[in-house]
Amino acid sequence: MTEPAASAAGPLSFGPFVVTPHERLVTRDGGALPLGAKAFDMLIALMSRPNEVVSKWDLMALVWPGLTVEEASLRFHIAALRKALGDGKDGARYITTLSGRGYCFVAPITKADASTERRSASRVDLPPVKLPNRLQRMVGRDDAVAAVSDKLITSRFVTIVGPGGVGKTAVAVAIAHDLLETFSDAAHFVDLAALSDPDLVITSILLMLGLPAQTDDPMPALLAHLRDKRMLLILDNCEHVVAAAAPLAAEIFHAAPHVHILATSREALRVEGEQVYRLAPLAVPPDSAGLTATAAQTYPALQLFLERATASGAQIALDDANAAIVAGICRKLDGMALAIELAAGRVEAYGLEQTAALLDERLNLLWQGQRTAPPRQKTLQATLDWSYGLLSDTERLVLRRLAVFAGHFPIDAALEVVPDERVDRSRLFDAIDSLVAKSMVAPRPIGAMMRYRLLDTTRAYLLEIEPNEASLAARHASYYRRWLEQAGSTWATVPSADERAIHFSALHNVRAALDWCFGTGGNFSIGIALAAAAAPIFLAMSLLIECRRWSERALLAIDPPSRGSAEEMHIQAALGLTLMFTRGGSEAARGALSRSLAIAEARGDEINQLQLLGRMHIFHERMGEFDAALGYARQSLTVAERLGDAASIALAHSLLGVSLHLAGEHRDALNMLEAAWQGPGTERISTVYGFDHRNRAGISLAREFWLQGRSAEALQLARQTVADAAQMDHPITLCIALIWAVSIDLWSGDLDGAEENIDRFIAHAESRSMGPYLAVGRGVKGELAIRRGDAAAGVETIRACLRELHDAGYELLTTTFNIALVQGLLALGEVEQSAGLIDEAIHLVDESGDHLYMPELLRLKAGVLLVLPEPDPGEAEGHLMQSLELGRRKGARAWELRTAIDLAQLLGKQRRRRDAKLLLQSALEGVVEGSETADIRAANELLQAL
Repeated sequence: MTEPAASAAGPLSFGPFVVTPHERLVTRDGGALPLGAKAFDMLIALMSRPNEVVSKWDLMALVWPGLTVEEASLRFHIAALRKALGDGKDGARYITTLSGRGYCFVAPITKADASTERRSASRVDLPPVKLPNRLQRMVGRDDAVAAVSDKLITSRFVTIVGPGGVGKTAVAVAIAHDLLETFSDAAHFVDLAALSDPDLVITSILLMLGLPAQTDDPMPALLAHLRDKRMLLILDNCEHVVAAAAPLAAEIFHAAPHVHILATSREALRVEGEQVYRLAPLAVPPDSAGLTATAAQTYPALQLFLERATASGAQIALDDANAAIVAGICRKLDGMALAIELAAGRVEAYGLEQTAALLDERLNLLWQGQRTAPPRQKTLQATLDWSYGLLSDTERLVLRRLAVFAGHFPIDAALEVVPDERVDRSRLFDAIDSLVAKSMVAPRPIGAMMRYRLLDTTRAYLLEIEPNEASLAARHASYYRRWLEQAGSTWATVPSADERAIHFSALHNVRAALDWCFGTGGNFSIGIALAAAAAPIFLAMSLLIECRRWSERALLAIDPPSRGSAEEMHIQAALGLTLMFTRGGSEAARGALSRSLAIAEARGDEINQLQLLGRMHIFHERMGEFDAALGYARQSLTVAERLGDAASIALAHSLLGVSLHLAGEHRDALNMLEAAWQGPGTERISTVYGFDHRNRAGISLAREFWLQGRSAEALQLARQTVADAAQMDHPITLCIALIWAVSIDLWSGDLDGAEENIDRFIAHAESRSMGPYLAVGRGVKGELAIRRGDAAAGVETIRACLRELHDAGYELLTTTFNIALVQGLLALGEVEQSAGLIDEAIHLVDESGDHLYMPELLRLKAGVLLVLPEPDPGEAEGHLMQSLELGRRKGARAWELRTAIDLAQLLGKQRRRRDAKLLLQSALEGVVEGSETADIRAANELLQAL
């Protein structure tokens, strides 16, 4: 068997060829064979397994280890290898293709003798190498190097394009070193950055090649020298001499068919034959609350930051807490390699948090980089000075004006904001096209529309040169006010989180405009209108703290003549809602919502009146004022019927259905909730002013299903509403769905399901600073502890939770937690406290109107009576009968069954087994077939025992 080529110590020969593996050299009759790097790797891979079929997958794995490549690349390099070897000509056969199987090297392989090796060496003129040193390690650019290398081999002329500091030169140098042995004549690096005269471009190339540069017309001599040469020519930093570099590169490309040209520039050369590769910034971690250190370290921008910070002497132990800080720095610097390196060099002096704070205050454009860096890359200021200096006067003016935009903007926004008597629309179009070509403005498709943005470093630089003019900032703020008014009327119909992300891509500009309006020299009038228009969008995205802050600032700016305006109505409504969710049922929230409703009524604005009645309904419900909430719900139905449209009536049905459910009027509640869940107009009540009323109706309907003995339907609908809410990516809606789903889990006895849902609930509440909800989450954790046998810890947790909720004015779940607390106290033997608490809870329900839990409270009262030091079975039986009758009359079959179990146990102890058995059988008849809960199991077990 022939010895594998990879293990051979010396050169190998086949046919007229000698292969020297350690030199990556193939010669024919002493002359070097022009063979690409990948073609050479394929030859070695095939020679290593002579007369064996190497599958295409194995071959790709050997030649491109760790990379996924197209099969077309494999076929291309195989074809190039065969062409170089003359395979198939004059009867020569070296590589065969076995269809569907792979490739096989079929020529005999022998060891070349020493004389052949010496002859080959003596006749090969190894090329001079004139390249800068490559980076010891380049982060995140393996794919770019591989892609450009392949494109360079196949197309011969590639320009790497990108903004200053993105790493174009480093990638070009790495490519040159990787392909060095592919080019048998030379690899030459020509740095054009230091040239101030375009006429010196050709002179620089001549000097690099060792040719005389004194002639008046050196082009013919240069082309004659290159015509038969095989080499790689790197033209670095072409942007400032592009007028000379572009035609020169085109001439070389056409006249010297074996010269491959790799250029770097901030704009494409735009000549025939050129292939453009746009080098993107390094990938940065997303702005997400759940980012872990493990996930963050997979992003090249963060890897580079950590490496450079450590190299500068900083000690960083990355964990989940500081990973978010580093990720924020990398995002702030847009993944730009130079900017990341400069910022990382500050960590040793300032620490991570202070470095991030300095960047948030202002991007420091004068931080120093490496001493050996080119002058244009010693600071961000120098890099941006270089790029800015290459622009025309019109381009500079347009670029400075585009700095008014924060984040992405569409061309429509630029056309509305930028033009004036100095720049008309046609010149603006031309300037933006040119700025995109020169990598000063970055295009990005978002959805079906192209958007544009300036890198944060570029924007900071421009704002230092010239802060935004007041007239420009006013046009910018006015444009986004109009945009918000249009978006506010359509956002509720946007179905998915991805589509909403597109719809709200301009939010950074809204924030920047609000900052200017309410800042020194701003325009309060535009700011008030802008804040009013922004409120629905902030609420739709559950940005509660931000919505509250801008609403408060806008209200302070409203002058007396503007009181009672539509703008004040919207701002007061937004403020009331955000205060309710972040601070509970405060008087400030009540006052803001009441003021907003009064304005709507005074203006005769029934559409907004309906929305505000919905908010007042929810506010009073959360305050534990259930009768008042029911009154607002009934009022909303009156207004909705006057409006007459299906969506308004569906919204009122949702509000009234929820109130009737909490009031314990189950049959009426079921009708209203079913109409709100699947009746006409329901698809248009989603996420109205911060709530998805259809989803809220759905989760309340799931609770009604459970209470009416339809537990299987209840669980299915609960899961659907939670999944729908998660799909919306709307934390308020999801929290409402989750907390009601938790109640169904607890009623059913599914403690693990309840814990999973409450953990999700707490995570989302934390992400939006919803204080009362966090207390609710802790209260449910206490109830779970009691159910699992740790009554002491559970009781203490619920007591703390109730104190916090009372302070916040959040009483919606007071009865629920009181029931859990009574059960915990009973488990601890605190019977007297249980008795006092159950009486207090019953009195509270009578006063507030949440009669939903009255059957449960009466059942618990009976349980307490039976464990008193002097038990009273007769009175206990009376309370159980009262609970049973109330559950039956109101249609709460689940409460009826739960009470029937307790009453049957009591009757069994009194030797009234027949009565107990009939009672249980009657209660179980109301359970829908297929339902399964802890109560149903307990009832069946008790029935068997009886």
